[in-house]
Amino acid sequence: MDELSEDLELLPATRRALRHRIAVAQSEGRAPSVVAAVVRGGEVVWEGSRTSVEGHGPDGNVQYRIGSISKTFTAVLVMRLREEGLLGLADPLEKHLPGTGVGEVTIAQLLAHTAGLGAETPGEWWERTPGALRPGLADVLGDDPFRHAPGSRHHYSNPGYTLLGSLVEALRGKPWEEVLRAEVLEPLGLDRTSGLPQAPHAGGWAVHPWADVMLPEPLEDLGLMAPAGQLWSTTGDLARFAAFLLRGDERVLSAESVREMRTSAAPPEPGFAEFGYGLGMQLTAQGERRLAGHSGSLPGFVAGLWLSEADDVAAVVLANCTSGLPASSVAADLVAIVADAEPRFPQPWRPFRESDPVPLEVCGPWYWGTSPHVVRLKADGSLELGPVGTTGRTARFRAEPDGSWTGLSGYYAGETLRAVRRADGSVSHLDLASFVFTREPYDAEAPVPGGVDPQGWRGIG
Repeated sequence: MDELSEDLELLPATRRALRHRIAVAQSEGRAPSVVAAVVRGGEVVWEGSRTSVEGHGPDGNVQYRIGSISKTFTAVLVMRLREEGLLGLADPLEKHLPGTGVGEVTIAQLLAHTAGLGAETPGEWWERTPGALRPGLADVLGDDPFRHAPGSRHHYSNPGYTLLGSLVEALRGKPWEEVLRAEVLEPLGLDRTSGLPQAPHAGGWAVHPWADVMLPEPLEDLGLMAPAGQLWSTTGDLARFAAFLLRGDERVLSAESVREMRTSAAPPEPGFAEFGYGLGMQLTAQGERRLAGHSGSLPGFVAGLWLSEADDVAAVVLANCTSGLPASSVAADLVAIVADAEPRFPQPWRPFRESDPVPLEVCGPWYWGTSPHVVRLKADGSLELGPVGTTGRTARFRAEPDGSWTGLSGYYAGETLRAVRRADGSVSHLDLASFVFTREPYDAEAPVPGGVDPQGWRGIG
């Protein structure tokens, strides 16, 4: 057995800490029930639950409503359309879904909640009323749909995800849920995720804030608003979905596209998401740990799903109460418990094994002005460029057929790195987005912008 696979099983102390965390959450949050799961290395390594009912508690097969985690599923469908070339993220909505009255907003703006649309629908609270009250997009958007200029800021918008669901339906020619089942749920084996509840499922409850009594919440079909919050699911299904969001699955969406979903596409809205919003995924942090995922709530239910790419750990928490239990925070705590108690084993170092020529001539130290940097060749053929002895703009680059490299992360994402050669074929310098990197600080023989003083380096005399 591979030495790393043996370490998927959690230690007894870690399992107890996980059980304790959800026990505290259920007790202090006064929730009728809570169920949770943790994923590590792509596998479910822990499941637990706590309930106010005597006897057997809920398990990973019991459905709860997941609220806005539904948005991440909708975003996956849109990203599939992009991978197939049926739309571009910069396309205006009008190109594919005409007649909405807000067609100037782009697909990317809708995904990242930067389209400037209102947070909620006009009229009665859509989460607690039948979708039949909003039969058309005009009923979802209202007469004055914009609250901000498109692209000017992050402003969370539930109607924006109704538009994305309608976009999916327009391009596929089928209902949103039917497309979701065929293209995401069935390929990933998520057979306990659905638009309407399927037994066994939890009932949704409101718990009185000042008394230990409960009130059942209505379970409405949200109609057109379904892509923003309709889904029911289980911790078993959401654990598999979290593993997909970490790794991708070529049957559904590539690893590169899910990584793009986890990348910030909007600045943070004060008090909402510490690191902003990606494409259908919230971004936040717990201490130094960066997390991607989504929270969810509908009357009677709260939900949280968070994953840490660096730790290869994800957690899901579901509860059947309108408020009180901070499911999203508890899910983040479960990630931290596992990641801190049992740090991830690094992958074994392996040498470069590709058949392409090894570009050693660009490896080693370079200088941007007087700032020392180093280029390293990784085993997968990518280059890593970063400062020496300090923090700064570190990035990885993918090799291109023309001999250049394209930035994959950070400040240089999408930028082109080129090795500029002399007449004899040797490398003179590196050019990166107009920055010139030389083998010596301000190399007089390289085309340093602004030139180099002909008297060279000197002291004070």
